[in-house]
Amino acid sequence: MAHEATWHANLKVRLRRLRLSKNMRRLVRETKLTSDDFIHPLFVRHGQGIKLPVESLPGKHQLSVDNLAAEVREISALGIPAVILFGIPEHKDWRGSDNFAEDGIVPQAIRAIKDTDPDLLVISDMCFCQYTDHGHCGIINTPDNPHYDPALPQGYLHNDHTLDLLQQASLAHARAGADIIAPSGMIDGMVAAIRSALDSDGAQHVPIMSYIKYASAFYGPFRDAAESAPQFGDRSQYQMDPANQREAFKEIALDIEEGADIIMIKPALPNLDVLSHLRENYTVPAAAYQVSGEYAMIHAAAQRGWIDLERAALESLTCIKRAGADMIISYFAKDALKWLDA
Repeated sequence: MAHEATWHANLKVRLRRLRLSKNMRRLVRETKLTSDDFIHPLFVRHGQGIKLPVESLPGKHQLSVDNLAAEVREISALGIPAVILFGIPEHKDWRGSDNFAEDGIVPQAIRAIKDTDPDLLVISDMCFCQYTDHGHCGIINTPDNPHYDPALPQGYLHNDHTLDLLQQASLAHARAGADIIAPSGMIDGMVAAIRSALDSDGAQHVPIMSYIKYASAFYGPFRDAAESAPQFGDRSQYQMDPANQREAFKEIALDIEEGADIIMIKPALPNLDVLSHLRENYTVPAAAYQVSGEYAMIHAAAQRGWIDLERAALESLTCIKRAGADMIISYFAKDALKWLDA
């Protein structure tokens, strides 16, 4: 016992000294969330006076363009610097025509947001799953479209034909005033194709935020919100296998080589290892998407009384930033800032 008492007396390093009080913990906290960290997602659809709740995303809505102004003013008042837009078109077809139409839903929304707050950054999610009648992220090899190739499997996504559409849509969104183009379909060569189109159109100043996107099970609520569920199969032929890490590292390197200005990891929490690698090995800004399934799970567990909503949400966001994110796309963005300011 005497030996034990002596050992305790000689314990000079006591890390708990800096955990004793709330203000002490605040003083030494390594990772802090601020409004500068957040990007707020918005779902916008055709129509008038629409504010349609998304059941699987508590507190989130599909909005018509005329209802964007009030939402934008609230987002701006909280100090959030950017939003990312997802469009729900009035009509869908095999090639997602609304996405590259000059009067498509996203170009309309971009102009409305800029009319309300010219300084709020608008990021355009650049994909086709919401706009196609089959729910896939580009042109699909089926007998009813002009690009059908009987030598390829039915349901195969035509990579290079999809690049042409991504170029057209990126130009339409940039001309409408988008500040950042964010290709998310994991189409090979998408960054290079979009960079070439933007530069040729005099939009050299528009950055590209490229997704490193896994074929994840955590996207279900988003597909409700964006009405983008695939009508057959899944997206594993073009989005990444969640089992693969080295492949993600290669995707990061290729996208940067092709001209990506920002790299985004999606989903965030299941892929903190990839996010950490990005931060430790590259100097480009790192983004992370706390996806709909992450948000919905926290809400669902809190509704059952199993966890504390505020504490769990803020902890998850803090860990995403701690892993290396310079910016976080999150459905918690507004709530998190209100909680932090309380």
